[in-house]
Amino acid sequence: MQTQTALAAPTRLLRLSASSALSMVLLAVVLFGLIRYRLRDMPLERDEGEYAYSGQLLLQGIPPYKLAYNMKFPGIYVAYAGMLAAFGETPAGIHLGFLLVNAATVFLLYFLTSVLLGRLAAVVSGCSYALLSTSISVMGFEAHATNFVVLPALLGILLLFSALRSGRSWLFFLSGLCAGIAILMKQHGMFFALFCFLYLIWSDWNRKLGAEAILRRAAAFAAGVILPYVTTCWVLYRAGVFRQFWFWTVSYAGEYSKMGLRRAVRAFLENSRTVASPALPVWILAAAGMSALLWSRSARRRSSFIGGFFLFSFLALCPGAYFRPHYFVLLLPATAILTGVAVSSATEKLAEHSKLARLVLIPGLVFVACLGYSIFEQRQVYFSMDALAVFQETYGVNGFAPAMEVADYIRNNSPETARIAVLGSEPEIYFYAKRHSATGYLYMYSLIEQRKYSARMREGMMRELEANRPDYLVYVDVWDSWGDRDGPQAAGFLAWLQEYMTENYERVGVADIGQRTQYVWGAAAKTYVAQPLKGIYVLKRKQFSSIPNHSARGGARYLFDAYLRREKNDQNQQFRLDGMSITRVRKRYVIDCWIGQKQEQV
Repeated sequence: MQTQTALAAPTRLLRLSASSALSMVLLAVVLFGLIRYRLRDMPLERDEGEYAYSGQLLLQGIPPYKLAYNMKFPGIYVAYAGMLAAFGETPAGIHLGFLLVNAATVFLLYFLTSVLLGRLAAVVSGCSYALLSTSISVMGFEAHATNFVVLPALLGILLLFSALRSGRSWLFFLSGLCAGIAILMKQHGMFFALFCFLYLIWSDWNRKLGAEAILRRAAAFAAGVILPYVTTCWVLYRAGVFRQFWFWTVSYAGEYSKMGLRRAVRAFLENSRTVASPALPVWILAAAGMSALLWSRSARRRSSFIGGFFLFSFLALCPGAYFRPHYFVLLLPATAILTGVAVSSATEKLAEHSKLARLVLIPGLVFVACLGYSIFEQRQVYFSMDALAVFQETYGVNGFAPAMEVADYIRNNSPETARIAVLGSEPEIYFYAKRHSATGYLYMYSLIEQRKYSARMREGMMRELEANRPDYLVYVDVWDSWGDRDGPQAAGFLAWLQEYMTENYERVGVADIGQRTQYVWGAAAKTYVAQPLKGIYVLKRKQFSSIPNHSARGGARYLFDAYLRREKNDQNQQFRLDGMSITRVRKRYVIDCWIGQKQEQV
């Protein structure tokens, strides 16, 4: 009797009420939500800039892929449009919307883990995700598409469990619908949809349902997955941009995903170490949770789900094998669940033995210590540094913050109808400036790399610049906005851009990037030269006289035509236009202008 009483006391401590468990998770959501709120004014990085600009265009009634090209599915653009409409077209508005998305994800993970393993594991899982997702190691303060994949994916899995319990076909359909929305946020979401589909079939097979029932439920789920994509294709076809959508999200995305194995392994090892380091004890607990699938009865009962979910979450990182830090957000829900598995399994194991029953609180205390250590390690980011300092801690000295000042200058010195072009990979400038792009090519990496479609894309950008004649050009002379510009494959393209800028634009602004960026505007900017690879130049279109050929149709036009011939026919690695060097082309241009002047005088 005495032994039973001794066992009952700690066991009661483990039986968290629903209100107590939710209160603990709510406390974590509020804590990390306040941290996010404090840092809401962080500048946008380039991915956020792309999504924000495309969302801004959507609010203006302009469909995706018309003025802005990229290989991501348009779900993230719709999500951004919603945040911009609700909270304003500012970085703070975007980050407020993201704060709510992150909070909803924490609660969904809590409810899912509660269904799987009980409330103790659910509390640990929710708190773990709140911590891990609020870290600069996964770029956790930026609203990346991966965060918007996780939310509908978890909702789809939770609905799948409800469907498996009730057998209602409409719940299977809704589960698939959420998985399909996750795919629209980013193609990586397809791995969560595939996991749900296979888990559904595996569960029904184990329950010995007939083939007809299995097929019917699987078909309902698959119909839900397919519907968002089919609807998107139909809407974009009606909008007249389906061809661009297909090229960028299928043809080019397939080429972009190709990467060497050696480079992939190196990227994974380097980035995984960076991702785990701020909260290393929590990741160690997650590893212990994986081992619990072997020694814990309760964990073994859910091993098929937990192991499968972790595997497909990892596979979601792998397309292209880039393993960028924010891709690891896709792995965080599985990691958080495994942390919950570790704590709850260890607690149950201790409670099974009368001599160890009084130690059942130790796993929970260990988790609290791990949480506290991780918060302490990131205390400067969480509680001391301002938004700009945290941003620079994440990305170093770069063009993201100066882009705001550059965009302000363009917005204040141009009409709303002005078109601009950014020669660099900083689409956030379009969003800040609230001006339409003269070219849909938002990123320069894809144009200077040696890929299947690179020549075609370079040609496309030059044609758009020639046709749309942007009022302002922004030349971003920053290494990470271009990548390697020394390769021979893009020499002609870069020479054309330089000639196009020189002949048609004059410099009106410079941002000399450093710890304290220096801005030079007006006449002083014409001769000011920024540090090498640390400058953003604002160029305004020249006001030409009526001299023939002295415009974009002159020297730059000749370069353009000659460049196209070279792209199609030239096998040389050196850049020579129709047999002529750049120097000779420039001389030809001067002669053309002189002849034009003489003809006008006659």
